[in-house]
Amino acid sequence: MYQDARPEPARDTRATRSRPALCGALLRLLEEKPFEQITVREIAARAGVGYATFFRHYPDKDALLHELAANEISKLLAMTMPILYTIDTRASAQALCAYLWENRKLWSALLTGGAAGTLKAEFVRQAQTRAAAEPDHKSWLPGDLSVVFSVAATIEILAWWLKQNNPPSVKKMSEVLDRLVIVPSMASADTNG
Repeated sequence: MYQDARPEPARDTRATRSRPALCGALLRLLEEKPFEQITVREIAARAGVGYATFFRHYPDKDALLHELAANEISKLLAMTMPILYTIDTRASAQALCAYLWENRKLWSALLTGGAAGTLKAEFVRQAQTRAAAEPDHKSWLPGDLSVVFSVAATIEILAWWLKQNNPPSVKKMSEVLDRLVIVPSMASADTNG
């Protein structure tokens, strides 16, 4: 039996451009106003796609926000998880803070806007998944609590930093993050009784 020798139809390039365009549009809008005030029509218009096109990719704007947050958190976690397994936690915290500062418009929108709840839940979910795959670092805190505490504290510290009119330097914030979150979370059971 002969197989059909016709080439497969090319994937619609508009579809592969729509999702990133919608994510980018939402990011830009989040820099301008809270998530709750953004409409699907605004997102579609800013992305340069039709209103109906939005719904071919996402059931609602919350689903788009979730995808956006998941992608950004994945990038951040790829950078932050090694902090827990390094000797020089201060240098690692400084690299994290420098990255956040370089991308502060994006992270301000995600951490201080209406997206903060979604971001925190997704951050905890991804961090727990990654932590479960890493070797136990013998913290005095139970693993899940360590992840939840570290994520919540990190998010609150970084959100505070991004809200400041006269924000502390990257170096100062890395010290704060290291001393308040990283070092206490990494202390071994032997040193804390």
